[in-house]
Amino acid sequence: MAKALEGIRVLDMTHVQSGPSATQLLAWLGADVIKVEAPTGDITRKQLRDLPDVDSLYFTMLNCNKRSVTLNTKTERGKELLTELIRRSDVMVENFGPGAVDRMGFTWERIQEINPKIVYASIKGFGEGPYTNFKAYEVVAQAMGGSMSTTGFEDGPPLATGQRVNVAMQHAVLNLCRVKLRDQQRLAHGPLVEYPNEDFGDEVPRSGNASGGGQPGWAVRCAPGGPNDYVYVIVQPVGWQPLSELIGRPELADDPEWATPEVRLPKLGKMFQLIEEWTSTLPKWDVLQKLNAHNIPCGPILSTKEIVEDESLVANEMVVRVEHPERGSFATVGSPLKLSDSPVHITSSPLLGEHNEEVFVGELGVSDEELALLRAGGVI
Repeated sequence: MAKALEGIRVLDMTHVQSGPSATQLLAWLGADVIKVEAPTGDITRKQLRDLPDVDSLYFTMLNCNKRSVTLNTKTERGKELLTELIRRSDVMVENFGPGAVDRMGFTWERIQEINPKIVYASIKGFGEGPYTNFKAYEVVAQAMGGSMSTTGFEDGPPLATGQRVNVAMQHAVLNLCRVKLRDQQRLAHGPLVEYPNEDFGDEVPRSGNASGGGQPGWAVRCAPGGPNDYVYVIVQPVGWQPLSELIGRPELADDPEWATPEVRLPKLGKMFQLIEEWTSTLPKWDVLQKLNAHNIPCGPILSTKEIVEDESLVANEMVVRVEHPERGSFATVGSPLKLSDSPVHITSSPLLGEHNEEVFVGELGVSDEELALLRAGGVI
């Protein structure tokens, strides 16, 4: 069965996380992704290793289904080989620091001369403006995109959410925080009653686990009280009556002090305290079952152990086991894109330079003799 991107070649000049995760999606969809690495390899091959002298999970989980070649683009022959790879590719992706590819001699104008039809994707932390030349990691983008200033508890420091973002990362985070910009403008008309905070200044405060939306929500503790024994509960108007019965307080359904969303809003802390007095006596999966039986929106806080073992995620191929030639079997995250006619089959990440001969000799026409010289001279 043909893949969605079969016949498309992607020149992958990315490293670490944002670029490799994007090009891995293209590889899963059938593109021929050639990962170009320095002879020393992507830095994440050696970072956070769990096994000595074996590519790390950091690398293997972001580079499945690709081919790997090594190339020293500081050498003249290296530049020539890169030029030929650009000429034969449909897409080129890079996430180097600002201006790095230009300094290699491959400006956008030069790339267009080599291959006028190529799609050139650059992943950067920021757009054009005063931040253009700033280097960025994901959490830097969270700091400057508004996420951290509105995440955490009122009396605590800003917190990173751990959300992975790609391309112009500050912009992506800001897009995720649009409801906070909504609330920033609502502040001009008074306190945000959906928030549990008592005091409001001129900016949206951190509000713990409150949803801040039209329907209040909170993470409530469950038995036996472990670090992830929580269920996040949303209290919709229609859910208050069955919820009051579940928590053993059926009289609250008709109590004028509790019966409507308007009178409950000023007492959100007390409301979730009452709910937690009930949930804390039950395991989170029991709470989930009882709430769902009444169509009350909720979800358990899943630990990483629970996620990697989750039968539903395995069945939906979102947690996949892959065989690696050196480390053996490892678990990775599957493709979130499910195409009916183009199923994704995930294969192992490549070893460093594994496809040098296949690409340089078999596809670019480099002789076996020259390949040996390139290897000896540090060009590949």
